Amino acid sequence: MNRQFKAMVIDESESGNFHATIKKKSIDDLPDGDLIIKVQYSSLNYKDALSASGNKGVTQKYPHTPGIDSVGIIEESSDPGFSKGTSVIVSGYDLGMNTSGGFSEYIRVPADWAVKLPQNLTARESMIIGTAGLTAGLCVKALAEKHKMKGLKAVVSGATGGVGCMAVKLLSQLGAEVTALTGKTEASKFLEKIGANDVLSRTDFIESICGPMSKGIWDIGIDVAGGTSLSAILASLKYEGSVACCGLVDSPSFKASVFPFILRSNSLIGVDSAEKPIEDKAEIWNLFSTDWKLNDLEDICHTVTLETILPQIDKILSGGQTGRVLIKIKNS
Repeated sequence: MNRQFKAMVIDESESGNFHATIKKKSIDDLPDGDLIIKVQYSSLNYKDALSASGNKGVTQKYPHTPGIDSVGIIEESSDPGFSKGTSVIVSGYDLGMNTSGGFSEYIRVPADWAVKLPQNLTARESMIIGTAGLTAGLCVKALAEKHKMKGLKAVVSGATGGVGCMAVKLLSQLGAEVTALTGKTEASKFLEKIGANDVLSRTDFIESICGPMSKGIWDIGIDVAGGTSLSAILASLKYEGSVACCGLVDSPSFKASVFPFILRSNSLIGVDSAEKPIEDKAEIWNLFSTDWKLNDLEDICHTVTLETILPQIDKILSGGQTGRVLIKIKNS
């Protein structure tokens, strides 16, 4: 199988600059793996933008094709658990980092990276959800193991971004009263439309918190920012409150004391989606097709192609992204 296909390729020049072009590649150019998948959709995540801009902490060697998310149809399989024609989701692990990723018409991956697309979830829906929704779902699942969602007061930082908006939407649909924290106060209508009961300026909220423990406001939280946002949420949890931490777009460091943990019995839960066992990922995808089936996903989605994605990459790197960016691969 030596067919040609189209992919976005990030090249590094001799001067150390990085640039993206759409190139023709061959199946033989792809890494070894059990499954050859014809990609239908991918999505844009912050990690993809870092890879596309030459961040060596994400991608070590160039030329490279980003894309940590993909959904498509198996064209060749050497694994008995997956037959030709099966629709599958691949997200995380090394896809799009140092393994050629989903910004391409084809990928080749190990079988244990793939989840069969649930029957009640379309390929398009799965990539609107994408790694962002998978991460939000893992946060909600971790919180739900300690709390019943209905009626709880929840706070979500970075609420206009991919993980944040998916968390707002899911928590709201499960019955929580959600407050969205954002630096984009002009996005209030968007956040209210997807389920936020209240929208607070991130800066105003952080400045309102005094000391390592402030007034208890929230039962649960999902933090994608780290830094001062996480510090402020921890300081304002109610007794036995919990916050799931899954990002560092503000800072990888934060300040806290033991007081919220020993005086309020609060919990800080770390969440990773990239390296989660495939069985855990499959559980979340199945929830999104059943008990967590989300309404009006198109409300949070902007669709682009490989040829029109570059402005969106610049936008997410500058902190200007609102909602999810879906990439329609033209061969689909």
